[in-house]
Amino acid sequence: MRANTVRTRLAASEIVVNGWLSIGSAYSAEGVGHSGVHCVTVDLQHGMLEFGHALSMMQALSATPAIPMVRVPSLDSAQIMHLLDAGAYGIICPMISTPEQAAALVAACRYPPTGERSFGPSRGLLYGGADYLARADETVMVIPMIETAEAVERIEEILDVDGIDMIYVGPNDLAFALDGHTNFPRPKSEAALGDVLKAATRRGIPAGIFCSSGEEARKRAQQGFQLVTPGNDFGHLTKSMRDAVHVTLGESNTEGAATHGY
Repeated sequence: MRANTVRTRLAASEIVVNGWLSIGSAYSAEGVGHSGVHCVTVDLQHGMLEFGHALSMMQALSATPAIPMVRVPSLDSAQIMHLLDAGAYGIICPMISTPEQAAALVAACRYPPTGERSFGPSRGLLYGGADYLARADETVMVIPMIETAEAVERIEEILDVDGIDMIYVGPNDLAFALDGHTNFPRPKSEAALGDVLKAATRRGIPAGIFCSSGEEARKRAQQGFQLVTPGNDFGHLTKSMRDAVHVTLGESNTEGAATHGY
C-alpha cells in the first residue's frame, strides 16, 4: 500500500506542514500539493465545496507528493466511509467532545473486527494499492478535533480511546467557548490549548493545530505541535492579492495576516 508519509514524519518527530483547501478546485489542489507541504486537507465543513469537488481534488493530489486528508462536516459514519473509499488517508472530524464520539469516529474509519467501516474501498484501491484492505487500518489516520470546553475537560478520556492517531486543535472555536471571542489576548483558551497539548504529548499522541500564517505555524511548532496548518487557500489568495494592490499603488499595507481559520 502507498505509504502515509505523514505517519512516517510524525514517528520521526519531524514537523508536518499541512495545506488547507476551502476552494473547490482540482487545479488549486494540485498546485498546493506541489508547494512543499507534506499533506493537504480538503475542508468539507467550512470550505465552499462538496463531495464531487473533494473527489476531483484528491485525484489531483494523487499526482503530487502530498498526502490527501479530509475534514468532514460532522461525525457522520456514512459520509466518513464514503470519503475514505474516495481515497482520503486521514479524517479530521470537528467537535469531538466525548470519548463516545471519539470511539464512534475510530469505528467509522476501521474495518471489522476493529471497527465498523463498510466494505467498498473503490478509489482507495486505486490510490492505495492492491493490498489496501489488508493495510488500510494501519495507514489511514483518525484525527478528532478538540475545540469545545467539554473536550478540554474530558481530554484524558478522549485520549484513552484506542485508535486515535492524532488530535487537531481548533483554536478559534476553543476561544469562542472559553473566552467568548476570537480576538487576542484569549488567555483561557490558550491555557486550555497548552493543557491539551501536554496531555497528548505525555501519551505520545501527536497534536496538530490550525494557524493564521506561517509565522504563527512556526511558533506553534516550537510550542510542541507536530502538525501545523499555516492558513488556508482563500486566506493566502486574498492576502497575496491585497499585497499586490498595495505595492502597485505605492501604499503601505497595515493589514495583518489572513484570518480565514478555524
